[in-house]
Amino acid sequence: MTGTPDFDLDAAHRYFSAHCFNAAWDLLDKQERTPEENEQMIRLCLASAWHWTQRADCTPTNLSVGYWQASRIYAVLGQGDNARRYGQMCLAASQSAGVLPFYLAYAYEALARAESAAGNSQLAQHYLDEARKLLDQVSEPEERMQLEGDLSTIR
Repeated sequence: MTGTPDFDLDAAHRYFSAHCFNAAWDLLDKQERTPEENEQMIRLCLASAWHWTQRADCTPTNLSVGYWQASRIYAVLGQGDNARRYGQMCLAASQSAGVLPFYLAYAYEALARAESAAGNSQLAQHYLDEARKLLDQVSEPEERMQLEGDLSTIR
């Protein structure tokens, strides 16, 4: 398909980057999902990340969050290799841009969760320790509490 669409493409990317992220999050929050919902959750998450990459206002923080969500979803689904891949992408995006410590800590949280899902407890502990080192640098109390809560769920 070529040519210019007859709708506002920038507005579509803005809409779908957020809509797909939130829809994936809704599925992630469900206690029980069907196999079809699991596949839908993956598709939504990856669609959100792609739409973000098409936006002129896409920042390294947006990429970090999108890659983090993909890593988390894959970890929850027990797909350690995919979780690790997106966790590494999250860390790379976070480190290259100097994002806030909250987001960098979540990159390490993603990798800890990915390695836990892959059965690599020693490496999971290493990444968990790296995330905890950043806790003191997270200045917002709500963000710190959220991060501490998520870190406490990694086994």
